[in-house]
Amino acid sequence: MTLTSLRSDVRSLYEGATPSGVRFRYALLAFDIVTVLFIIATSFLHPSEIIETLDVLFGMILLADFSARLLVGRHPFRKFRQVATWADMVAIVSFLAPLAGEAGGFLRILRTLGLLRDYQMLARLRLDSSFFRRNEEVIFAVTNLAVFIFVMTGIVYETQKFRNDQIHNYADALYFTVTALTTTGFGDITLPGTLGRLITVVIMIFGVTLFFNLARALLSPNKVRFPCPACGLQRHDADAVHCKACGTLLNIPDEGSA
Repeated sequence: MTLTSLRSDVRSLYEGATPSGVRFRYALLAFDIVTVLFIIATSFLHPSEIIETLDVLFGMILLADFSARLLVGRHPFRKFRQVATWADMVAIVSFLAPLAGEAGGFLRILRTLGLLRDYQMLARLRLDSSFFRRNEEVIFAVTNLAVFIFVMTGIVYETQKFRNDQIHNYADALYFTVTALTTTGFGDITLPGTLGRLITVVIMIFGVTLFFNLARALLSPNKVRFPCPACGLQRHDADAVHCKACGTLLNIPDEGSA
């Protein structure tokens, strides 16, 4: 098999609309979710040979995925201008670090950025799932908030576990992150020092913003995504007959009621 043929086959998996390509990208999304769950679960466990073996296995899969994305890229070197590319590289190294005796758990949290990077998957979800189409804005708001909470919890855990007696495991770090984000601040867990205060400020400022964005998405009227044929307005009320921007008659597909 030539390199051109190999690149074509791999590109069909990552970018094609074939059934095998769609299944492959859903499998990648599922793998990203499993990766996140693995990071959370192993934070409660003591290091062991099994965990280190799984670390290496995850790292090899991530390395294969990263290499394949570079292979199919039309301008592969331009990818190194993207933050997500460097995040993937750091995550791969951190998973393979047990080979050198270093777990690197903090760096693994950057892999969660992969959950938001696949625009092909986004388009496919819109096509395949009526629930996703109806609730896309809410789903994105929930995802953004969840990723932020997960990333900040990882930062709190990794920066405090050896210096703060109040942070014993991932659950303690998650508890602090959520109380800081909601500005509840019970005070039973605090982050000492200048670094701890800066982390707390970041959680409160960005976390509250994302939280209010979720509240807005939940409380705002339900919209459907349907481009107006005249002016291109993307989002309309679910029962809209005319475009609110230009008045053009719309024909929004209605799945009807059961």
